[in-house]
Amino acid sequence: MAWLVTGGAGYIGAHVVRALQKADLAPVVIDDLSSGIAAFVPEGVPFVRANLLDRAAVGAALDEHDVAGVIHIAGFKYAGVSVTRPLHTYAQNVSAMVVLLEELAARGIDKVVFSSSAATYGTPDVDLVTEDTGLHPESPYGETKLIGEWLLRDAEVAHGLRHTSLRYFNVVGSGSTDLFDASPHNLFPLVFDMLYRGATPRINGEDYPTPDGTCVRDYIHVADLALAHVAAARRLAAGEPLERVYNLGSGDGHSVRQIMDTIREVTGIDFTPEVHERRPGDPARIVASGELAARDLDWRMRHDLREMVASAWAARQQAGDTYPR
Repeated sequence: MAWLVTGGAGYIGAHVVRALQKADLAPVVIDDLSSGIAAFVPEGVPFVRANLLDRAAVGAALDEHDVAGVIHIAGFKYAGVSVTRPLHTYAQNVSAMVVLLEELAARGIDKVVFSSSAATYGTPDVDLVTEDTGLHPESPYGETKLIGEWLLRDAEVAHGLRHTSLRYFNVVGSGSTDLFDASPHNLFPLVFDMLYRGATPRINGEDYPTPDGTCVRDYIHVADLALAHVAAARRLAAGEPLERVYNLGSGDGHSVRQIMDTIREVTGIDFTPEVHERRPGDPARIVASGELAARDLDWRMRHDLREMVASAWAARQQAGDTYPR
């Protein structure tokens, strides 16, 4: 029996696939490579190149590989871009998920781990986000992730689906030097790329009510995140109870200034970030509690900030000039 990983050729998905392999849970990947990288799929892991909107391909993958459950990571993940491409975002994140859930229901496949997002919270007005914090998504991306959670809830009522959703903020680091984050919108790859080009990274605002004046965010290591997905899959497979939603948070967070200082220390590249004005809408602090996930999913921060930066930098260096732009 296999676990289908949608988006398994992406940065997060590829780490989940390798964690499943180590746990002997037989991963199968489906990915259209719109942002994924085929080389991220390990040799010997079945790979279906298809979009989830392709119903026939989804059904064939489920049948051919005797799928027992799904870890659903695929989606259009760029919150900012989703504002200008809302219909595309809804098609990839909602319509595609409907197809997936319909094909699962038709086959009696009743286990789903959903890669949701802390974007469902919008800009929370609390110091520490918990699963009970109000949901106020502020982008089509955040809205579609929340709708995805609703779809799972409704499929539970209608078809007996067993599921859980994992919400998280900023995923960084690398669990292997051949897996890197190539997102054009995430802080680590943005800063690394600027350093590679000889440009100077920037900080947007240093007058926030935080210890060093820069924004504080929740950063978690991608390998820790992958282990939480596997733990959730194991519990579903064993018939053990799970909450509908878990935050995968650090409970602490790091400031942008701390990130820059650590990058300078790890890379050995001496730079002083340019300080620009605040960006409209950037909250001073967003940090989540991971207590519930620690209780049920063995969630914990196994990597400190230096390890997050060092592993990400090592992967970026190995990619070298082959890094996609």
